[in-house]
Amino acid sequence: MGTDPPRDRAVGRVADQGISRGPGDRAVAAFFDFDRTLISVNSGNLWIRRERRLKRLTLRQLLEAAVMLLGYRLSLVDMDASMKKALSVYRGVREADLAAWTREWFEAEVRRWVSAGARRALAEHRAAGHLCVLLTSSSPYLAAAASEHLGLDGWISSRYQVLDGVLTGEPMLPICYGEGKVVLAESYARERGVDLGRSYFYTDSYTDLPMLLRVGEPRVVNPDLRLHLWALRRRLKVLSWL
Repeated sequence: MGTDPPRDRAVGRVADQGISRGPGDRAVAAFFDFDRTLISVNSGNLWIRRERRLKRLTLRQLLEAAVMLLGYRLSLVDMDASMKKALSVYRGVREADLAAWTREWFEAEVRRWVSAGARRALAEHRAAGHLCVLLTSSSPYLAAAASEHLGLDGWISSRYQVLDGVLTGEPMLPICYGEGKVVLAESYARERGVDLGRSYFYTDSYTDLPMLLRVGEPRVVNPDLRLHLWALRRRLKVLSWL
């Protein structure tokens, strides 16, 4: 039997009937970060605690993951290296198994953390005819589950290499983080006819500054300290959805 080439899972989408179009017949989108934006907690913390309970992480791996999450929060992490190290834990795991574990975990521990403010914002954008899109550094399996639960029009996430249905432990580049979010969002916008200059992006993290600067309507939600200071300098309204 032949061997399939490595593939990635990065983008999910549904039909865009009824989407509002702007000048030149281009759509407006509202992109949303996930952790501490659509949900009021960091899903990474929930995931590593669960994996430790199920003994899929050693104590050393748990501590390494905790350090990585702290670095992410402080905008001090080498995301490419950190993602590769995190994925190495799942090298050789069947993609279908990780997807199933993620969906079970989302239903049991994550979906209840969706904030009321996020739901209001999604409703407002839907009423305006905007595409609602998740833009997250999280896994494609979490992105798919969250987007389905929230009824989003699509999702963009980090991408994992899969060979013959099995995770290789390698991320696909660019990771959906920092400038990588811009690259992947621009690709999505070209495919869907979205005008980023008239679109929105909601996030809590200073690491998302490139994407905030790329859209015409940046939105700062539950920000970390560096992003809060940036928003104050720009005289942007700071939203609190916690």
